[in-house]
Amino acid sequence: MASKTIKKANLKYLMTASDDFVAQIEPGEDVNVECDIAYNGSVVSSFDVKLTNKDFKYPYFNPMTGPIEVKGAKAGQMLRVKIKEIELDDFGLTGLMPHSGLFQEWIFERQSEFCNFKPVRVSDGFIHWDEKRKIPTAPMVGVIGVAPAFGSILSIDNGDHGGNIDVQELGPGATVYLPVNVDGGYLYLGDCHARQGDGEVSGVGAVDIGARVTISVEVEERPKRMDWPRFEDETHIGTIGLGRTIEEAMRISCRELIYWMADEYGFSEPDAYTLLSSILEGRATQVMNPKTTYVCKVRKDFIK
Repeated sequence: MASKTIKKANLKYLMTASDDFVAQIEPGEDVNVECDIAYNGSVVSSFDVKLTNKDFKYPYFNPMTGPIEVKGAKAGQMLRVKIKEIELDDFGLTGLMPHSGLFQEWIFERQSEFCNFKPVRVSDGFIHWDEKRKIPTAPMVGVIGVAPAFGSILSIDNGDHGGNIDVQELGPGATVYLPVNVDGGYLYLGDCHARQGDGEVSGVGAVDIGARVTISVEVEERPKRMDWPRFEDETHIGTIGLGRTIEEAMRISCRELIYWMADEYGFSEPDAYTLLSSILEGRATQVMNPKTTYVCKVRKDFIK
C-alpha cells in the first residue's frame, strides 16, 4: 500500500526545472501518482462524448503530474523508477484526427475538420470495444521523464530526458532508468494508456485513460555510457531510442543496448553487436510524436 498519494492537481504541459515541486518523495518510498486522461481537460467521463478539432488546443494534449522531487538525487545520477501497479479508470478514449498519425494527409486531405473519437468502457481487465469485442488491457505509462538539462520541453515531445515515449513495456513490473539532469530529479508522469498498438498509428490511437500509478524511486549512480532511458522487466533488458526517423531511433537504441551489454554483462562490443544480430527484439512503439520511439531489447537468459 502506497504511503503517499500525489494528486493530479496543477497539471503541467512542460518538463522543466523552472516549476515548483508538487511533492517530495524519499528513495524507496511507495507513492501513488494520480494521472489525468490526455486531451487537455476537454474530455469528461461521458460515453456520449462528441469532440471536434475545436475542442483541442495544440500542444496541450498530455497533462502531467509533477515535478516530483526525489530526495538526494543529483545531476549526473540516475533514477530507478519501479512501476508497481496501474489502477485504471473505467472510461477510455481513442480515435483519430487529421494531420496526426501515420497517414497525416493521405486519407483526410479533404476533411480538415474531420475527427473520429471512440469512448470505451474499461473494466474487469478488458476494454469493451463493441458488442462483439473485448480486448485485454495492457496498462502502461505513456509519458515519464525528468526535467532536461536546459530549458523546457513540451509533454507531447520526447528526448534523452524521456517524456512522451509511449513504450508498452512500461507497465506493472517494469523498471525505468532515467538520467538525472538537475538536482532533485524533477520527475513527471502522465498519458496513461489502457492499451496501445505498435506505432500508435492513428496518432491518438492508444486507449487514453486516467489512472493511479504506484511507483517507488531509487537514486543510483548513472552508468558512464547511459545517454538515453533504459528499462528492465522480469525477462528482458531494453533501451529506448528517439529520433526524427525510425532508422535514427533504432541506431540510438541498439547502440545503447550494446553499451549496456558490454559495460555490465561482460561482452566485448563486437561480440554484443554480433549476438544481437541473432537475438535482438526491436520495434517502433510510436511514430506519431515529434520524434519516433524505437525499443531494442534482449532476453536476460541469453546474455547472463
